[in-house]
Amino acid sequence: MEFMQNGQNMGEGIESWNEVMLVYNAALKQVQTKMEILNDEFQHVHQYNPIEHIKARIKTAESIVKKLKRYGKESTIQNMIEFVNDIAGIRVICSFSSDIYRIAAMIEEQKDIKVITTKDYITYPKASGYRSYHMIVTVPVYLSDRIVDTKVEIQIRTVAQDFWASLEHKIHYKFEGEAPEHIRSELVECARMVSDLDARMLALNEEILELSQQK
Repeated sequence: MEFMQNGQNMGEGIESWNEVMLVYNAALKQVQTKMEILNDEFQHVHQYNPIEHIKARIKTAESIVKKLKRYGKESTIQNMIEFVNDIAGIRVICSFSSDIYRIAAMIEEQKDIKVITTKDYITYPKASGYRSYHMIVTVPVYLSDRIVDTKVEIQIRTVAQDFWASLEHKIHYKFEGEAPEHIRSELVECARMVSDLDARMLALNEEILELSQQK
């Protein structure tokens, strides 16, 4: 992670768990506020809200430790900061699949947000059927004596995709990642149905907009 002028990266100068959580919470609030402002502006300019709602969460200590163990890393604050990218997470839920890339583009255009990585599970869904657009970004958190670049994961998906992902997540934990084959197959089929529903709803919305413009 690059240093900012008069600032430092997340791994230096922060030793306590509480201070780390303070910084991640600040980053989360900052990104959430940005999303709300962009949505308000879009409504003002285009009379349309691409964002249905926003969910924000901080990963629990237990989840962080489990992820570090999967990575083969010791449970230290430094490893947490360096290797766990989704401690602070924002989920942006939108109406139509076309909104996903529109929102991602608006995020990329923000001058004080730096996009680190993107994963497009919309165009290239997971084998499970999971669809979502993921971005790892950093935002500057301004403390009293330094500026801290802090990572936030942003997930962008439709209402239908979010419904499917929530159910799949519950099943995954219910069976500890080893769901019976017929349930996994059914989930994949449901994901196809969700994708078809999104496509049909988008086409319907575009037809409605076209008819409205003709009046």
